[in-house]
Amino acid sequence: MEVGVITNGTGAAPQAATGDAEALYVGSTGLGVFFTLILAVPVALFFWFAAYSPATLAGPAGSGGSTSVWIVLGVGLILYATLLNALYVVITNRAAARAGARAAGTLALLVLAVLASCFAAQPARAAEAGGGPNGIAVSFFVVLVAATLAITYWAARHTRSTTDFYAAGGHLTAMQNGLAMAGDTISAGAFLGLSGLTYASGYDGLLYATGYCVAYPVIGILFADRMRNLGRFTFADVVSYRLQQGPVRILAALSTLTIAIFFLISQMVGAGQLVQLLFNIDYDAAEVIVGVLMVCYVLFGGMMATTWVQIVKAVLMLVTGAAISCLILNRFGWSYDALLARATELHPRHLAMLAPAGFSSAPLSTLSLGLAMFVGSAGLPHLIMRVFTVADARTARSSMFLGVICISSFFALISIIGLGAVALVAGNPDYVLPGGALRGGGNMAAVHLSHAVGGDLMLGFVAAVAFATIIAVVAGLTLSGAAAVSHDIYASVIRRGRVDERTEVRISRAATVVLGLLAVGLGIAFRGQNIAYLIGLVVGIAAAANFPLLVLSLYWRGLTTRGAVLGGATGLGLSVVLTVLGPSVWVKVLGHAAPVFPLDPPTLVALPAAVVVCVAVSLLDRSRRADIDRAGYAEQSRRMHGVAAPVPVLAAAE
Repeated sequence: MEVGVITNGTGAAPQAATGDAEALYVGSTGLGVFFTLILAVPVALFFWFAAYSPATLAGPAGSGGSTSVWIVLGVGLILYATLLNALYVVITNRAAARAGARAAGTLALLVLAVLASCFAAQPARAAEAGGGPNGIAVSFFVVLVAATLAITYWAARHTRSTTDFYAAGGHLTAMQNGLAMAGDTISAGAFLGLSGLTYASGYDGLLYATGYCVAYPVIGILFADRMRNLGRFTFADVVSYRLQQGPVRILAALSTLTIAIFFLISQMVGAGQLVQLLFNIDYDAAEVIVGVLMVCYVLFGGMMATTWVQIVKAVLMLVTGAAISCLILNRFGWSYDALLARATELHPRHLAMLAPAGFSSAPLSTLSLGLAMFVGSAGLPHLIMRVFTVADARTARSSMFLGVICISSFFALISIIGLGAVALVAGNPDYVLPGGALRGGGNMAAVHLSHAVGGDLMLGFVAAVAFATIIAVVAGLTLSGAAAVSHDIYASVIRRGRVDERTEVRISRAATVVLGLLAVGLGIAFRGQNIAYLIGLVVGIAAAANFPLLVLSLYWRGLTTRGAVLGGATGLGLSVVLTVLGPSVWVKVLGHAAPVFPLDPPTLVALPAAVVVCVAVSLLDRSRRADIDRAGYAEQSRRMHGVAAPVPVLAAAE
């Protein structure tokens, strides 16, 4: 029987915590569950009304204005989730108030700077979009790509170990990791996809934005400190801590690869459309350009390069989102009602755009989507890896909270950006083809909007930042997939830990190249799909495959290896198969007349099935391995709470 110790992210065993820390961490267990439940209730009601009573949400929120109940509830729920996360961190992390104040001050300065510049901005003359390459846009693009490649070169010189490659050395500050997490989250789906969805369908885009925002506090409240104290680099390090390493790691790696590949599709579609629009080149060639850059970032810089590209990108995206929003409002006399009135006048659905469109016709799919977004984000492997880039659990909680502040701030702006696209882009022949479709595809609404409010200069800046956004996210996704191959399968299962760091990094780099080729091929195959919708399918897979294993391995003593493997395989298999048989793939990609399975995503079926199998098999498991699994939970619990130095953990089968 192999015996091993899983150390912290720096490779060193954590020190025993003090008695005060023990009481604090143990007390936070029930507190985290309680906070998650009081967050889940209003989220469930929000999606229930969207599914079964959309007319209730379409009415005005008050007399004398046109803002709907739908808008007020969405923005209010985002604020509620953020404040709830803040309260939890302040209670459990006594240093959080200072970090939170510093973050709030930084964001306030950014917003004030943008507001000051907006008052000086003049309306720009519309120019032809989509003819030839835009010189200013291309210049911004080249400068930003050169800057990120310089970051990669610097990171490559500082990447000397597996800890550097997978976890950026494990010593990021809360501010750095919070911004990097925001960079990982504010993706092509967030900026291009949601604004495009709002442009096409109205406030369906707000439902997605709200769902993503309320999901991220779950990571910080339920999992961040426990995962940081247990794992080293990956999702598999956490769930396999007391279970049999081989089968659990293989399952976790397969799940990570599946999620990374599906997520890469959404990002590659957005990137291909953007490069095609900027350079007026063939979509397939654009996909190849994106794939080459993505591989370079991960191949040479690892997590160090990925992190700093994400930090730079997050700051740029926050400034860009605020700038576009201010320029839009400036066009309408800083009146949100005036903007809303103009948007409803031009949108094909008019006032009906203020209520859910596609969700009321498929209420069960709406509930399934809500469940997927609320719990699925916590199961995304590239976000889980962010927890391991900081030194301790306290910093992990603070960084997750700071990330939530940035994410919520940006998603709240999406409502303005989406409405602005309807008000200023719809019907404009410079941006819309004769048949009514947007030049460059439906995901390009925000890019055309930037030209409408700021001319070539703003278009160039926004296009370059949007591209950097996509590259940063795909780099993080590729790294998580490569780590699953090199760390979880090769180093931990095939070589059973007997591998030198240089060889492991070489395997990871080879996996990066393969994933890059696969991403290019799938990006071409899924051309034209709305990327926000594709991301909804990805979080559905993460919700069914990874979330049950995380919750049960961290919170339930009774989970056994058999239960984890069979339950996780059930969630992964059902979610993938039913996604393929659902409307998004079976009809929109494969061209069939009707879907085999109606729910899209299938989380409402796949997640409960995974939990039932995990629990039932574990309860019925009477093997010797099951006894070892259950006996290991006591020490795991102390380790999760940071109150004991690690002791040898049974890590292989009998």
